Formats: sequence, structure tokens, C-alpha cells
Amino acid sequence: MKLKDFYRLAVETGIKNDPRPGEEIERLLREERESYEKLSPAEKEIFDRDRLFNPFSDTRVLVGDPETEIRRILAGIDIDGSEVLLAYLLNRDSDRRIDLVLAHHPSGRALARLFQVMELQIDLLTAFGVTPSVAEQLMEKRIGEVERRLLPVNHNRAVDMARLLNIPLACVHTPADNCVSRYLSDLFQEKKPERLKDVLEILKEIPEYRYSSQNAVPPKILSGAETSRAGKIYVDMTGGTEGSKDIYEKQAAAGISTLVGMHYSEEALEKAKKANLNVIVAGHIASDTLGLNLLLDQLEKESGETLEVVEVSGFKRIRHY
Repeated sequence: MKLKDFYRLAVETGIKNDPRPGEEIERLLREERESYEKLSPAEKEIFDRDRLFNPFSDTRVLVGDPETEIRRILAGIDIDGSEVLLAYLLNRDSDRRIDLVLAHHPSGRALARLFQVMELQIDLLTAFGVTPSVAEQLMEKRIGEVERRLLPVNHNRAVDMARLLNIPLACVHTPADNCVSRYLSDLFQEKKPERLKDVLEILKEIPEYRYSSQNAVPPKILSGAETSRAGKIYVDMTGGTEGSKDIYEKQAAAGISTLVGMHYSEEALEKAKKANLNVIVAGHIASDTLGLNLLLDQLEKESGETLEVVEVSGFKRIRHY
């Protein structure tokens, strides 16, 4: 498939799996289009036109001709200059040519605007019963923190290497995270685990988590015990990055008993424990791998084409169909 089609399908897959209602995403895109029309010619020149169809600021084609045919990709969770250089070296052999380097975690302008996708967490929290004004105020503070933290980052290091070496580079972050969040939420809803040990067993049946367990990083209970009741489970796997550390008491008040996430900082974990929440860390790289695999599965089914994947940087291609 062409690079432009790969990109469009990735965005569409992210929208299909987004926890927000479809009409909410359409409203956001409509507002972007209306805002764009009001801009001056000078402002339109610097406007990121991807925002007119793509609601995920952390997902972009960073380098490459949209008409490029994509057959073999070098896919990894974190991509920097070393992986871009690896693709360049592989391209010396025509039988191992890499058509696209695909990162999960964002870089370039997608990293610079990562904070924008965090508004998704407001809708997710509200859907689980947290008061909208509370979710908004706590997340607005956290979004500001992340925006300021990203300001001094050297965003374009890998992007510049890819451009100089003429290697197409893209990153797909929240669409993949939406896939794993939807998948696990539906799975827990279907299987209705009673205890935390049951949640662990469900996770360990999934190939990505089983593979991670074999490599010494299994899903783990950080708060609670194996015999603790799971209750209402909140899958904390999308929305850019870790949310507000002051949200946990509000989640408990909304009836949530167990958090299942990719990772938790020490401060976040202590506050979750103080709110008497169970916490299971499923695993960061394993969860990202699952999400990217589910997204690639859907891309292959939608396009009718099978992509050859060269695995790097913690990623392992596992098909679920």
C-alpha cells in the first residue's frame, strides 16, 4: 500500500477504537476545519493541515513521499537515530529494503504536540463516572505540565537523520493505544474477573504479555493482593501519557476498584494506594506491542495486503487473526 493510505488507515483505525463517541471526534474535526478557514494566509502557511482529518496530534508521517509504496517496515516501540541508520544499512541489500521506519512513541512535531491528545482522558474519566468539571480541571493542570516539559526537548533528532538518509519515518501512538485499551476493556467486560489473580491470568493468556513474562517482565500487582476483589476495572492505557496524580480519589469515589495500566510513577502509585485502589501494571512495552499489533492487524485486513515487518526496539509482530 502507499504511505498515504497506510497513514489514513492508521488514523481511521484509531478513531474506530477511540473511547470517545464518534460524534465527539467529528465535532473536534469540524471545529478544526472552521478555525482553519478563519486564518490569514500567513497563519495557514504554518498550520498543520493533518489536523483537518487526524484528531491524534501524536501520530504523523514525519518524513517521506506520500506516494511511496510500503511493503516492508522496520517497526519498533522507540525509534531514534540508531534505528534509522539500521534501516539505511539494510537498504544496501535490495532483498532487505525497508520502505518505512515505524515508531510507536512519537518524535518530531508529533512529540512536540503530545500533550494535546491528553484531553481524551477527560472523556474517558467522565464515562466512568468522574464529575466532568473535576476531570477537566485536574487534567488541564497536568496537560500544562506536560506541555512545558516538552518545550525544551530536541524533538527532531531522529527526523533529521531520516530526512538526510531519505528514509520514510512515521509514528503511530494514540491510535495504537486506543486499540489496546479497547481490546482489554472488552476482554475484561466479557470475562468478568472476580479477583486480581484472575485479571493476571487473563493478561498472561495474551501472547504479548506471555512473551514479556518469559523475558522477566510479567504483569504485576502493585497495590492489592491476588485475592482482592477486582470490582470495576479501569483500563488506563490511552491518552498520551500519565494523567493527573490527583485523580485517584475521584476514581474511587466513582466506583472504580482496579486500575490496569502500562506504568505508574512512584508518586502516582502512592496516591492510588492512599485512595485504596488496586493497581496492576500490565507492562509498558508489552502493552505498546499489543496495541501496535492490533492496529497493524486491522490495517492488513482493511487493505487486503500483508506487510512484512522487521522487528526492533522491543517490538514483536504477533498477528491476532
